[in-house]
Amino acid sequence: MIDSGKMPQRPIRVLIAKPGLDGHDRGAKVIARALRDAGMEVIYSGLRQTPEQISAAAIQEDVDVVGLSILSGAHNALFPEILRLLKQQGGEDILVIAGGIIPDKDIEPLKAMGIREIFLPGTPTQALVDFIRREASDRVGDDTAGANRRV
Repeated sequence: MIDSGKMPQRPIRVLIAKPGLDGHDRGAKVIARALRDAGMEVIYSGLRQTPEQISAAAIQEDVDVVGLSILSGAHNALFPEILRLLKQQGGEDILVIAGGIIPDKDIEPLKAMGIREIFLPGTPTQALVDFIRREASDRVGDDTAGANRRV
């Protein structure tokens, strides 16, 4: 048994969402499983979600993180709308990250509008886990980053 000292107040809550008409969700399910295995509470939205559905679910579920998974190429249309709706609904403090097929030329503009990080195919799941723990720790307690437990 590993004792990391102080426990976080609660698990990090993550919404994994598939915006738009993209019908491929294997990557999103792999990420959801990795985050669950790391002790996070994960809500998976399912396929073909609208920006309105995603932002409403994020607010209703009181998530700390929204992870957007996209392969369809519609990220420049869908991501800004999701960010706008989150802000409009009081979710401006929710960490929004993205992954999938996103061209290099689009990464910096997406980050400039508020997507905190973009994870491309081949990124180790542990890199995502570590990023979320580090960046979401303010919302859930002081020691979330130290809650990495291995059995």
